[in-house]
Amino acid sequence: MTFDPQTLRYDEKGLIPAIAQDHATGEVLMMAWMNADAVAQTLATGRVTYWSRSRRSFWVKGESSGHVQKLIELRVDCDRDCLLVLVDQTGPACHTKRRSCFYTALRDGQETEIMIPMSDPA
Repeated sequence: MTFDPQTLRYDEKGLIPAIAQDHATGEVLMMAWMNADAVAQTLATGRVTYWSRSRRSFWVKGESSGHVQKLIELRVDCDRDCLLVLVDQTGPACHTKRRSCFYTALRDGQETEIMIPMSDPA
């Protein structure tokens, strides 16, 4: 069966949540939004492309930072209203320079940072 991005269930703004996960380790890296064109562009180029709600434009991950997400596999959940994007991540996924955007844990009622920013090899 051929995949058509239009068959996904987008919200009222035409967006669908996309969770990026490291294909090798299973680590959850980030969550962002895609629209049908971003899904199609991701599949066509192999570079993960999101829809930036604040800029109202496409956001090719790593285009300015060099922290590229190469698409390994795209998965659709059972309700077709959420995507799992398995990626090969170069550098940090988070704009805070951490490997993952999920670097704050709630432990004993307290927020605890469990990840420090990655050092710049340059």
